[in-house]
Amino acid sequence: MYREFIVPEDEEIFNVTNEWPQTDESGARLLAWNGNKGDSLTFSYDSLSRSVRVRWTLDNGDELLDLYREGATRLTVSATTAVTNISVEFYMGECAGELVIQASPTLSVQDRLLYV
Repeated sequence: MYREFIVPEDEEIFNVTNEWPQTDESGARLLAWNGNKGDSLTFSYDSLSRSVRVRWTLDNGDELLDLYREGATRLTVSATTAVTNISVEFYMGECAGELVIQASPTLSVQDRLLYV
């Protein structure tokens, strides 16, 4: 069964994260953050293909994480005075999960995909 990938408007993402989504060469939307130790995290999403990608690169250029996933159903952004998060929900047949990216004050990625 097809499910739509619901994403917030660019303005809402900017208001919460202080980052304006850019567009890459494939048409996907792209957000990027720099960490405290020179590392960087790039998050891209494509609502038409229902896909997301997270790339976390260390200051020396080595990749710490390169995660690509399809089947995204909802992207949300949230912020408190202490933390800024991006959350992506997934539903893929017998599996469902959530990817949570903490963009500030430090970078972190949590990923869960479980059978339902």
